Amino acid sequence: MKKANIKNNLREQRKKRNRAKIFGTAEKPRLSVFRSNRFILAQVIDDVSGKTLLSASSKQFLKKTKNKTEQSTLLGELIGEKAVALGIKTAVFNKGPYLYHGRVKAVADGARSKGLVL
Repeated sequence: MKKANIKNNLREQRKKRNRAKIFGTAEKPRLSVFRSNRFILAQVIDDVSGKTLLSASSKQFLKKTKNKTEQSTLLGELIGEKAVALGIKTAVFNKGPYLYHGRVKAVADGARSKGLVL
């Protein structure tokens, strides 16, 4: 098996293991983070109804900041503001297969700074 296939399989296993423990409701939705090499995306999901309540991407912060961690912090702040505006006070943080470090942590810290409890 190729090395890339092995890495992808391990990533999928981490994702499934993490996701099996996390569930979002209408009162406490799930804040899910996706990280690519260039961008980071976040969305707030109600798993009971299967709907995305809100979403945002770091693509809109490309001109404002210099590095990806700053973009992630701004993304977390934006998600936090939108969630509080919708009346969402708490959420379950879903880091996916990623380590809680760097850009993923910056999203969570940014959301917390705007009043969203994770």
